[in-house]
Amino acid sequence: MTTVLLALMAYGFAAPSSTAGGQAGSGVAPVDLLLRGGRIVTLQDPEPAPTPTAVAVSGGRIVWVGAEAEADRLAVGAAEVIDLHGAVVVPGLSDGHAHLSGLGKALSQLALAGGSPERIAEQVRAAAADCLGDGWLEGRGWDQNEWSVPEFPHRRLLDEAAPGRPVLLRRVDGHAAWVSSAALARAGITRATPDPAGGRILRDAAGEPTGVLVDNAVDLVGSVVPAPTREERIRRVKLAVAHCLARGLTGVHDAGVDAETVEIYRELAERGELGLRLYVMLADDDATLDAWLPRGPWATHDSLLTVRAVKMYADGALGSRGARLLADYADDPGNRGLALTSRERLIEMTRRAARAGFQLCTHAIGDAANREILDVYEQVLGELRPRDPRWRVEHAQVLAPEDLPRFARLGVVASMQPVHCTSDMDWAAARLGEARARLAYAWRSLLDSGARLCWGTDFPVEAADPLRGLYAARTRRHPDGSPPGGWHAEQTVDARVALALYTAGPAWAAFAEDRLGEVAPGRWADLTVLSGDPLAVEPAGVLELRTLLTVVGGSVRFRDGV
Repeated sequence: MTTVLLALMAYGFAAPSSTAGGQAGSGVAPVDLLLRGGRIVTLQDPEPAPTPTAVAVSGGRIVWVGAEAEADRLAVGAAEVIDLHGAVVVPGLSDGHAHLSGLGKALSQLALAGGSPERIAEQVRAAAADCLGDGWLEGRGWDQNEWSVPEFPHRRLLDEAAPGRPVLLRRVDGHAAWVSSAALARAGITRATPDPAGGRILRDAAGEPTGVLVDNAVDLVGSVVPAPTREERIRRVKLAVAHCLARGLTGVHDAGVDAETVEIYRELAERGELGLRLYVMLADDDATLDAWLPRGPWATHDSLLTVRAVKMYADGALGSRGARLLADYADDPGNRGLALTSRERLIEMTRRAARAGFQLCTHAIGDAANREILDVYEQVLGELRPRDPRWRVEHAQVLAPEDLPRFARLGVVASMQPVHCTSDMDWAAARLGEARARLAYAWRSLLDSGARLCWGTDFPVEAADPLRGLYAARTRRHPDGSPPGGWHAEQTVDARVALALYTAGPAWAAFAEDRLGEVAPGRWADLTVLSGDPLAVEPAGVLELRTLLTVVGGSVRFRDGV
């Protein structure tokens, strides 16, 4: 039996129950929703035979999975019956690491992906003309690695585009920002301003700030931007939720949420307006932790909102050279990245969260950061011995060979994003050198070692599209098929593993493996309906699939074409 198959079995892929694919007996409750006339990918092991074509839902849970002839009986008296016309039902796709409020903010601001510094400056010029006054202009999505000259930009372009206007444009990963002179002035940043701990103010040959801020230095400007109103924050959340549902996402692990945003989620959940299953990681700020840790892990009655994790940061991002490495960047000698949180703080917060019964989820990208957080976890696990902690490393992008097997040994979940690999692979080897690049985005090696994984997109850093993630996981290629054979293709996985890590993987990482991750009686009715079978199509065909229906807790939240 292969190690990957063993890893799949570890996610709780049980044999089908007697109800699945069997009799629609008298024990089935009155049906709220019946999906029929399709193909059901249950992700049970093995799949039921013959392949089920219908699924019934009652009280927010799946109550029956079976054949079309048996569905006739359930259709009588069902509150809603949807004919799928051959579409494919899979367990609800879940994003294991993303930023919901960040997506709402990004959807409300300038979208800067692609282009060039000059093209972005033109977007700023147009926005300044549309928005009179001297208020802030914000945007997100630039990536200097995509430009013909892959160098950080200068504030003078923004000053020319919007004279006297404070402009804050975050890099695609959120770990750097490009700002105007007016923004620097409002933040009080001058040539005399020292770099903050865990941050860097880029400077020119004369020592003047260039307008590019990295990691914690971004907060120097971000902290003086006027906060949005509560009404605007609610609007952005709803905008982000609708965006996710339209892409087949039934759940999101929201990585780093402040107390006010959690309260907005709670308010929407209580009013029945949340619409998406959220697993919240609290932001590592004292106000948020003081408000929530004393309550202990918490969830709404229907578990659409769960608060039981804490998000910390060990380093920055690879694209802005803030990821912390054991040796110098290959393309920037003398630079080994940034420690965003001190080791003492990491240990203190890990102890504090663990004692309150919360899961630890720590951002670590570079090999030095991954080693440090594994060391911290190992120390505190040995001290406190929590029961079933399921602590996580978010991203786990670059690993030293000797640290890779520690994930399985310590029971640490590697929360990874396949699309980061395909976004970064054109320049990652230049940053890391070929030797380190071989263990970058090494999800197959982690699986083979016995580690547990869950997958996401890290939106809005990447598009909120799980199908792109499924494609990247199977190919390690761009959508156009390049590079031939894939980048370090030995790390690819097959279609079933890829789908499992977008469904059962996040379920296990959120302590919900007995309620999510399969289409089976007794599970929550979180379902994604696609135009084709992601297990049957060639990898390129995954990108052609469409979301036709998104069901969360038995309620249809998005519908298009069925």
